[in-house]
Amino acid sequence: MDLQALTVDRSQSPARITYGPGFNVAVPFIDRHLAEGRGAKVAIRSAAGEVTYGQLAERVNRCGNALLALGVRRGDRLVMIVKDCPEFFYLFWGAIKAGIVPVPLNTLLRADDYRYIVEDSQCTGVIWSPELEAEVKPALASARTPPGVTLRVEGVTAAMEGASPALAAVPAAATAACFWLYSSGSTGRPKGAVHRHRDMVATSQLYGADVLGVREGDVCFSAAKLFFAYGLGNGMTFPLWAGATSVLLEARPTPQSTFETIERFKPTVYYGVPTLYAAQLQALESARPDLSSVRVCVSAGEALPSDIFRRWKERTGLVILDGIGSTEALHIFISNRMDDVCPGASGRVVPGYEARIVTEAGAAPVNEPGRLHVKGPSTAAFYWNNPQKTAATMLADDWLDTGDTYLRDEKGYYHYHGRSDDMLKVGGIWCSPIEIESRLVSHPKVLEVAVIGAPDGSGLVKPEAYVVLREGATGSEALASELMLHCKAALASYKFPRRIHFVQELPKTATGKIQRFRLRQGSEAPAAASGGKR
Repeated sequence: MDLQALTVDRSQSPARITYGPGFNVAVPFIDRHLAEGRGAKVAIRSAAGEVTYGQLAERVNRCGNALLALGVRRGDRLVMIVKDCPEFFYLFWGAIKAGIVPVPLNTLLRADDYRYIVEDSQCTGVIWSPELEAEVKPALASARTPPGVTLRVEGVTAAMEGASPALAAVPAAATAACFWLYSSGSTGRPKGAVHRHRDMVATSQLYGADVLGVREGDVCFSAAKLFFAYGLGNGMTFPLWAGATSVLLEARPTPQSTFETIERFKPTVYYGVPTLYAAQLQALESARPDLSSVRVCVSAGEALPSDIFRRWKERTGLVILDGIGSTEALHIFISNRMDDVCPGASGRVVPGYEARIVTEAGAAPVNEPGRLHVKGPSTAAFYWNNPQKTAATMLADDWLDTGDTYLRDEKGYYHYHGRSDDMLKVGGIWCSPIEIESRLVSHPKVLEVAVIGAPDGSGLVKPEAYVVLREGATGSEALASELMLHCKAALASYKFPRRIHFVQELPKTATGKIQRFRLRQGSEAPAAASGGKR
């Protein structure tokens, strides 16, 4: 175990991180805790029990040896379709330590999606939680070249029993391929972002430690799941980097399940997404959970409306720190912080990263929207098997095109204006769907909104809203007119939605991002009532 392959100088801001030869990221995240006397401390808490740092290190070693014995070789890809549980940790870190590349997947995908990724990744092994077998088995059966190693999680745990508890980390390098994450699919087919050994160190120190202040005494609970880049940091790498404790929720996060988890395990840092915060606020109208253990709340995945920020603070006394990250950048690179909050904005650039906003004419002036580019020490190397998209996204001089439209105000705060391909041009003027959505969601009867551009009778693009109402509210022509007037009262005349559809739910990825492209394609038929005129 070479702990000297990594040095972190925290006396500087941002912290200076230096990597030595042979660096394997499993060493500082797993092995280091034994050397620092943390073996008896609890690393993971869940309804299934507790796992100490000492137990985690041993099981990671056993899992790495078991994977090798099962026939997964160094350099091979291991697809993980695994729920949030301790075994996720064993598989992920055991693979990395053994020189295998773990590829965690969204656990809510369907068989066709799994088949596509299995084929695209050319993986050697697929491991899955038994609850997901109904989708995984058909995917494997229909794959053109089925992987050689396919088994449920309990098959790996059984193999671990006879495996050696000792495993030396395979020498690698800071810039060597370490793990893959497939994009959430908010704009179409998933793409495999290839991340390096350095990337989790950078996000855990520069954002987790330096911005959120995650320390050894913290307990971290992420409603966002581990397969998601946001959840991977929140629920695994941030607490492991700090020597803190991670709380896992295996079930789907709901207001009730998240409140129960907070009351039972007393987390100090809570990570949610805007959709969940909105649902929790509705639940708080009748529930009174004990949230006193929480010192900070975090949001990402979708822009957090200022109205949700305001109501959450009024109801709970807690501030939500909104930020923006991406699968390609691994975690948040622009964020609010406890001593610097701008409601409705994504915040300022995280120290250690750079950001720029560009238009066709070049650098965007202050308060003018453009495409957001980011540069930093955690961006993916490339997309697997997709050179065209790699060239369009991973730009010269290590800049990453996020695909988001942003503006930077005169105070340095970054304001989200939607995906670049979601921006609308109404009457020749660029219009952000986020601005319309934020206004609609401030109405007391509205829970969630997605706005897209749809052609009117003349083929001109006009805003169109899909609205999920709060419990007890009913969609009608009268309510649609009321919502349009609500928008007209605060927005420029061209920005109000010309038509409103009341729907039961919005199409989303498992990470909570609204899939507006599905609404544009018409794959989500409006439910309940529609109202308004174009």
